[in-house]
Amino acid sequence: MKQLTNQIAIVTGASSGIGAAIAKTFAKAGATVYNLDLNEQAGRAMAKDCQAAGLAVHFHSANVVEQTALQAIIADIADTHGRVDILISNAGIAHVGQLHTTSEADFDRLYLVNVKGVYNSMLAVIPHMLERQSGVIINLASIASTLGLPDRFAYSMTKGAVLTMTYSVARDYVQQGIRCNAISPARIHTPFVDNFIAQNYPGQEAQTFDRLSQTQPIGRMGTPEEVANLALFLCSDAAAFITGTNFPIDGGFIKLNT
Repeated sequence: MKQLTNQIAIVTGASSGIGAAIAKTFAKAGATVYNLDLNEQAGRAMAKDCQAAGLAVHFHSANVVEQTALQAIIADIADTHGRVDILISNAGIAHVGQLHTTSEADFDRLYLVNVKGVYNSMLAVIPHMLERQSGVIINLASIASTLGLPDRFAYSMTKGAVLTMTYSVARDYVQQGIRCNAISPARIHTPFVDNFIAQNYPGQEAQTFDRLSQTQPIGRMGTPEEVANLALFLCSDAAAFITGTNFPIDGGFIKLNT
């Protein structure tokens, strides 16, 4: 089904993992998708593969931390198509550490990408959505937004901010036809997870993967495509009555572990 036919979608950090799955899913649903990512090599390769498969996915080298440059890129996309319909704020970084093991540099780095990056992305699209009195914003939060996860002090701080920014934007622009929701994944099987396991548990990859999978009550990690399908629904007309809401996709982690 072409739920997003003729829609213009911007996805930050879409060169791999959840972002790439969202970009591909949206393009298959009829959208023209722009991946804004710092990883130029991976971004161009992903867009090339999508285009070879007949999908309208394009790449722009962008750093969500750099407000002026990001605004210029998004303004150019809006000028090209006459609008921006969808923003998926997906770009983000992780950090493992408790309060006393989180340096000021780590704290600032997480804040810049995960909080200011989401702010910059929304700030860049909102004038174009206001002009048309319509638009959908999805921010990738986390189960860490609402739960006290161990060893995730700075990361949890940023994802809590993402969730409350989502609520604020939803409230402020509901009368202007702009919807804003958050998706909060638990552990999703992405290249990041595989790299993390390989770096921290050499020789124990299979056992570690199984142990981490079992932390979800459903008995496995989620897939990027499952997150992408939820995002597709929330950006489609089928979800036109939904705004200001957080959607956990967690294999039962929040409700069945508390």
